[in-house]
Amino acid sequence: MGVGSRRRVVQPLLRGANMRWKPSRAGERRDRLPAEHSQTKRKAKKIERANGNNNNNAWDVVVSLIIRKKSDPSLLDPTTITGHHSPITVPIRVLLPQLDVLAAFHSPMAPNMRPLATSGSLLSQQLSQAGRRSYATSRPALLTSRARWAARPTFHQITLRQSIRRQSTEAGPPPPAPKRRFRVLRWTWRLTYMSALAGLGYMGYGIWEMRNPEDQPEPDPNKKTLVILGTGWGSVSLLKKLDTENYNVIVVSPRNYFLFTPLLPSCTTGTIEHRSIMEPIRNFLRHKKAAVKFYEAEATKIDYEKKVVYINDQSEIKGDISATEVPFDMLVVGVGAENATFGELRALPISIKLTISGIPGVREHGLFLKEVGDAQRIRNRIMDCCETATFKDQDPEEVKRLLHMVVVGGGPTGVEFAGELQDFFNSDLKKWIPEIKDHFHVTLVEALPNVLPMFSKQLIDYTERTFKEETITIRTKTMVKNVTEKYIEAESTGPDGKKQTERLPYGLLVWATGNAVRPVVKDLMEQIPAQKDSRRGLAVNEYLVVKGTENVWAVGDCAVANYAPTAQVAAQEGAFLARMFNNMAKTEAIEAQLAQLSEAQEKAPNQEAREKVFQEIKELHKRLRRVKQIGPFQYSHQGSLAYIGSDKAVADITWYAGNLATGGTITYFFWRSAYLSMCFSTRNRVLVAVDWLKAKVFGRDVSRV
Repeated sequence: MGVGSRRRVVQPLLRGANMRWKPSRAGERRDRLPAEHSQTKRKAKKIERANGNNNNNAWDVVVSLIIRKKSDPSLLDPTTITGHHSPITVPIRVLLPQLDVLAAFHSPMAPNMRPLATSGSLLSQQLSQAGRRSYATSRPALLTSRARWAARPTFHQITLRQSIRRQSTEAGPPPPAPKRRFRVLRWTWRLTYMSALAGLGYMGYGIWEMRNPEDQPEPDPNKKTLVILGTGWGSVSLLKKLDTENYNVIVVSPRNYFLFTPLLPSCTTGTIEHRSIMEPIRNFLRHKKAAVKFYEAEATKIDYEKKVVYINDQSEIKGDISATEVPFDMLVVGVGAENATFGELRALPISIKLTISGIPGVREHGLFLKEVGDAQRIRNRIMDCCETATFKDQDPEEVKRLLHMVVVGGGPTGVEFAGELQDFFNSDLKKWIPEIKDHFHVTLVEALPNVLPMFSKQLIDYTERTFKEETITIRTKTMVKNVTEKYIEAESTGPDGKKQTERLPYGLLVWATGNAVRPVVKDLMEQIPAQKDSRRGLAVNEYLVVKGTENVWAVGDCAVANYAPTAQVAAQEGAFLARMFNNMAKTEAIEAQLAQLSEAQEKAPNQEAREKVFQEIKELHKRLRRVKQIGPFQYSHQGSLAYIGSDKAVADITWYAGNLATGGTITYFFWRSAYLSMCFSTRNRVLVAVDWLKAKVFGRDVSRV
């Protein structure tokens, strides 16, 4: 019970006794529990002598007298208190056993409050004398003696104590409850906390479901066989939305994974590990409704007349059978394209055909950037050049050549690689290999007047300014003519239109420009007369059907559909084919039902039964018309993104009826979030995010594999 509460209990009683309250002065000792009770006068006097005439507190006397004064007024007589004719000779605490009501109120009520009586009354004089004889102690032995002299309060005493407290309290109505503040923030935090828990639970369930695929039904031989060549953007987008229960699906590809190519330049410098952007194709196929067969092989020939695909095992370990054929009813070609090096037509991001003259030496001395193996070779070549340049007694001119990195191609791939390479040097290489910091240089070569021709002029200028700040040299209107082991022969066009040939020494050459038709696609084009005028790939119609065929479709870089050969186009083409194939399966199912109902209508016994069947046929025809209402493929451009180094990026995004062109650090974070959301699976997103964080905290690895 607190001091304030005890004061509210006893204060009205003291007011009736014409008394007032005053807190005890600082430094005064509090009253403690009385010493062990003694009934003899000698014991009482001994206690009094031991403690002296303390005037610390008369609280016990006040409480006892006020409680008993109504029932026994004789207590106000000093002779009654002491039992002698002389005034106050025995400590008042000796009489505590006589004050039975005091047992319920004694000691711990208000030790720091001191009653002071007003002069002029007998009670005041008696209390003053009794106060001078009050007992106080700080000895621990006396604090535990109450249990031996204080009797256990009876039920009547407890009830009386509670009644006095209730009747004597001056407290007014209870204070109003404090107004709760920030309730919105408190509920917002709770919702955030619960949402985070729900998100973690959902992610955990998704991981468990991904790790534990369910059993799949075996293929039905009565269904059509759909063969898909490749595991690129177009093929995987098709498989992702295709209902595999409608077909017997077979996938053929020389690689058993899907590669997220937009982040491939980051793998060349160690910003992202290559397995973080790879998703095993079998992990994906095992979660389809029906089983899908996968053959890790390369399609070497397509026989359109026989409807057969010839495949060959290209792995190092071969079995007894390494070449076979796969029949098909429907075929989707999504094998992509090769790098254009010499004698091919370049597939530029805009609708321009540009013939490149023969460029010897590119395949022998240059590196490409289309596959995981290409990124690993580039990474090793970078470190080889740096370590060789620091070799003992190396010639200064040779050091400059080894540390000159040349990138051919001003598209998104070339620009992003140049930016990543310069970041690698600024953040890590010059710290761990300080000998190369004065000689390392990056040059970007482009045959067109500008880099990033698919972006707006504003972003092109911003990219060129950023490269200039990063000391990256851009050589536009420059065409490579020949590549040797140590030099590049290039022809550049000056502002006055004059052409001049020069030699560029290099240590690393990355060829990131142009697409060429793969041999299997060339062979198929030769079999189809309608493809004789096509030079860059398989010509397709508005439904992506290869011209001159009925059951062959093409998606991605191997198809010529008047769109840029980008991952965005290939993904939309694959999704379109999935919707069309699903509708085709529904159409065939509805037509089969219509045939059965037509036979049932002819065999109907009466007019009522025929009318009932007719209504069913009518409803199926309506449904068939809805299913067949699928229009031609229409590409929806969502925008273009490119990283340009120094934690900056450019974005040309479709915004309502126009385009939003932006560049800078904020765009860089948008570029990261966009690519992170486009990753194929949750596993890829987590791994890529961890790699970014690891590179930022610990830096990139400069070891050579």
